Amino acid sequence: MTTTLITGANKGIGFETARRLIAAGHTVYIGSRDPGRGRRAADALGARLVVLDVTDDASVAAAVREIEAEGGLDVLVNNAGIETRTADNGVPGAADVTPGMVRELFETNVFGVVRVTHAFLPLLRRSAAPVVVNVSSGLGSLAQMSDPGTPGYRYPGLEYPASKAAVNMITVQYAKAFPQMRINAADPGFTKTDLNGGTGTQTVEEGAEVIVRLAQLGPDGPTGGCFAADGPVPW
Repeated sequence: MTTTLITGANKGIGFETARRLIAAGHTVYIGSRDPGRGRRAADALGARLVVLDVTDDASVAAAVREIEAEGGLDVLVNNAGIETRTADNGVPGAADVTPGMVRELFETNVFGVVRVTHAFLPLLRRSAAPVVVNVSSGLGSLAQMSDPGTPGYRYPGLEYPASKAAVNMITVQYAKAFPQMRINAADPGFTKTDLNGGTGTQTVEEGAEVIVRLAQLGPDGPTGGCFAADGPVPW
């Protein structure tokens, strides 16, 4: 039985990913910083709940102890993420971004990925087929964001794309450090979720597709890449 932890999985793409992996036979832990929402999501899916705030060392350490006591971990999906939004559900432009805004977003989107991955590495290294999926974005692609012909080129924000570019590099470096693991970044596409105020153009079912696929990679699968549903994403 494959045991999987998905952070930020009480709603949106994380919830749909959990549903699909449970259907595929995984034992899934719903990581949620809100115990009530997490419990409702876990009960609805037939998943296990682990209370987990990716910005808090003690919370992550407690989650490791809980999952270790239940037998260990094979797949980690770093899905938890935030995006800065204005009062009218827009994205602040570069001129309006402050260091504090960048710090707050990086605490979840970047440091959270490192914090959770680092904490769970001992459990993953005991697995026969360990997998890590870091949920990234096409907005983190330097190639796409500098190409006027791509939709992402028009995105005005600074901190969110920067955070996902950092996640991409973190993915590459972890993959090189742990060649026995399959460690990849996933670009779900512009999916309609609370993250973007419901402005996305894809369904959560479409957005979860590539994450589910990468979470089920075998030992011969790719590692150290970024993938969308239709194939590799350029760095």
